[in-house]
Amino acid sequence: MLLTTGQAAEELGCAITTFRRLVRSGLLPGLSQRGVRVMTPLAVVQALDARPHAALNRLDAEEIAVLRVDTAQPAGEPDRDWIGFAATLGPDDLLKALRGWWRCDAASVAAGGVLPVTLAGYVVAVLTGLERWERNSEGRHAFPDARLAGYVTDLTIPTTTITSRVGDDQKLAELLLGTRLASHSGGAIAYVPIHTAN
Repeated sequence: MLLTTGQAAEELGCAITTFRRLVRSGLLPGLSQRGVRVMTPLAVVQALDARPHAALNRLDAEEIAVLRVDTAQPAGEPDRDWIGFAATLGPDDLLKALRGWWRCDAASVAAGGVLPVTLAGYVVAVLTGLERWERNSEGRHAFPDARLAGYVTDLTIPTTTITSRVGDDQKLAELLLGTRLASHSGGAIAYVPIHTAN
């Protein structure tokens, strides 16, 4: 059975725009076109709905920051081609696309030890190596030593790629990738207390 974007969003209890981000990200298998409509297999939607919530209680922190991104768009910057997430980007391009200058409490981001990257409420990548940061004249922060610990290429199974063997990177990636992680913020960075997270 195939569902329209609206039907799939209704099944998941999310906005149509949220589900369209997942469609554009390349994370969903088996999509097809009927005219201008994108059709999603019911099994894909059910697999998304069954993804577990991130087991944040297994992290050694009181709070973690979460980087909330959209699907990859051309960056128009000299040091990177893309900004955001797409399952088709290779590790080097993806790291550049996810590393940026953010308005955040840099010390809090670093204290969490890990930065899950979410798209539409699912962890699609994990950044580590956040101990050092820089601040620009606009009050935004960057983490120049950030590493891509891993990322997802298919959210329904999920299919993950581990890209770092440094320290606990693999363990953190395996714990978080493909899970659901709700966060609320007016900006790119949100903060999630460990004891209240789902």
